[in-house]
Amino acid sequence: MALKTVVIPPEADGMKAGLFLRRILPDLPESALRKLFAARDVRLDSIRVQKDSPVRAGQELRVYLPDAGRSGSPLRVVYEDGDVLLVNKPAGVSVESDGSGALSLAELCRLYTAEKDPAAFPPLPCHRLDNKTSGLCLFAKNGQALGILEEAFRERTVEKYYVCLVRGIPKPPSAECRAFLLKDAVRGKVRILDREVPGARPVITAYETLEGGPVSRLRVHLVTGRTHQIRAHLAALGHPVLGDDLYGDRSFNRQMKARGLKLCAVSLRVSTGGRLPLLDGKTFEIQPPF
Repeated sequence: MALKTVVIPPEADGMKAGLFLRRILPDLPESALRKLFAARDVRLDSIRVQKDSPVRAGQELRVYLPDAGRSGSPLRVVYEDGDVLLVNKPAGVSVESDGSGALSLAELCRLYTAEKDPAAFPPLPCHRLDNKTSGLCLFAKNGQALGILEEAFRERTVEKYYVCLVRGIPKPPSAECRAFLLKDAVRGKVRILDREVPGARPVITAYETLEGGPVSRLRVHLVTGRTHQIRAHLAALGHPVLGDDLYGDRSFNRQMKARGLKLCAVSLRVSTGGRLPLLDGKTFEIQPPF
């Protein structure tokens, strides 16, 4: 058995103990989670609790994990040094708090670093992924690194690639597409336009077809990084991302029994001009979960 201790963060106040454990231990099988409560191996401030017991901010949760179920961390850490933390974000987790009560990726990163050093700088996101998008997300572990990386993203010295599944076969099979993106705050969406209008911002999305068919697999180079850019731009080109009900084809998604958005950030390369030498020039890649 291994003891894991976590201080309940403000974002989890009022959450049920079972849901909180599911959030911080996503790799723990549901059967193992049930056994933890059945064996009374979960405690809040030294008091044994049940799955439906509410947790409160500031309480100390202690859980005794079987060695076979121990994940060491709820995060899928891809790379870490003194300046950055690069994680593989699951779909359905927001990078920052969204008011739903669920733990954000930022909070999970804070718990991860605080477990090793309670006085550690809380990691802050250098860029964003949509809630339904999975993949590589970079956090800064100090203020200096945050400033450097925010500048790198702003100056486009960060190369970001995604893999997605889309409806139909794009023609041509590869292209660099330029358009303008306009936010619609009322509807919570964006629009892709072929001409500039007040408030619109230019977007560049490049793609290559890896596999063609009724559902094609694309590798996408996100040259600019605007809100919902890949989803909206590909939909405007006639090839919406599979599983996207906001911009895509709902009937096709149902026909294909698509569960979740088939979009994953699979590759990241950062250039900082030598200011973050341990990170500079490295390319990180993961496999998409679809």
